[in-house]
This record gives sequence, structure tokens and C-alpha cells, in this order.
Amino acid sequence: MLYAVICRDKPGHLQTRLDTRAAHLGYIEATGIVKMAGPFLQDGQMCGSLVILETGSLAEAEAWAAGDPYKAAGLFDSVSVSEWKKVVG
Repeated sequence: MLYAVICRDKPGHLQTRLDTRAAHLGYIEATGIVKMAGPFLQDGQMCGSLVILETGSLAEAEAWAAGDPYKAAGLFDSVSVSEWKKVVG
């Protein structure tokens, strides 16, 4: 199943994102369940993330989100995980 992980950064935490980006990208590569991912932008600056995961359950997707180095660094103001159905693309 596919799951969308939608994360919104805390205001003023761009440097936290930049400092943790390599660890975040390494986590994505190492886990092997990320199908698509990228940052949200506001005024040209990264301010959140959308990650599409393919896992067997919501619990697995939530565990992935909980293990994200961005979360451990305190970057996110909010994180939601929802089952997602691909229709186009």
C-alpha cells in the first residue's frame, strides 16, 4: 500500500533542515520504501516534506516517519501519515 507522509517545518528552522539533509537522504536510500519525495516550498525556500512510501501497513509507515532524521532533529511542527491512492502519473 502507498502512504503519504506530510511534514511541515517549524518556522525559522531552515538551518536545521540544511544541517540534517544528508542524514535524511541517507535514511531514504537505506530504507528502500520511498517511492517519491520532495520538499514543499514557500517563497523559494524549503518548508516541509512530502514523502510517498510503499509499505505493508500504516504502522510501518508511521514507524518510518518516526525514524526520519529530520524528526529526530526537531525540524517538524507537524507530521501526518495517511493511506494514499495513486490515480494519475
